[in-house]
Amino acid sequence: MNNIRDEWMSEFLENSIYRLDESTRMNKISLKSNEEFNIWKKPNESSNSIGNQIIHICGNMTQYIIASLGEQDDLRNRDAEFSISDGFKRNELIQKLEDTVSQAKLVLNNCGKSQLLKKRVVQGYDLSGIGIVIHAVEHYSYHTGQIAFWTKQLINKDLGFYDGRDLNIKNEN
Repeated sequence: MNNIRDEWMSEFLENSIYRLDESTRMNKISLKSNEEFNIWKKPNESSNSIGNQIIHICGNMTQYIIASLGEQDDLRNRDAEFSISDGFKRNELIQKLEDTVSQAKLVLNNCGKSQLLKKRVVQGYDLSGIGIVIHAVEHYSYHTGQIAFWTKQLINKDLGFYDGRDLNIKNEN
C-alpha cells in the first residue's frame, strides 16, 4: 500500500513538473516571437502586458511553491508585479522565468509526503501542499494562454507550439 502511495506522489510531481516545463516552453516561444517594443504593450487599461504577466507568474510561483512549499519567507509584493511598465528586456524576462521555474522544480523534486499533505495558509487560502502545486501549475497555464493570445494578436501569426506533432491521433485504451 505504501508503495502505491509513493508511486502516486511521484507521478503527481513528475506531471506537475512536466506542465511547468510545457508552459515555460510556450512562454519562451511567445516572448521570442515578439519584438522588444511589444513586451510592455497592454491590450487595454484593464489588461496586463506580457512583461507584467511574466513577472506576475514568477511572483505567484515564488509565493506558492518556493516560499510556502519550500518553507521560506514570503517576500512577495504582488501589487508591484502590475505596476512595472518596463525595465526588463525580453531576454531578462526569459531568464527570470527560467530561474524561477528551476527553483520551483527543485522544491518539487525534494518534496515528501508530509510536505504535500501539510496544510498551510498561502495568500489567505488554506491549502495542502497538493493544493499549492495544483494552484501554481493551473495559474501558470492560465497566464500562458493569455500571453499566447496577446502575442498572436500582436504579431498575427501562429506560434507553432505543436509543430511536428499530430494532434489528431486518437486515444489508445
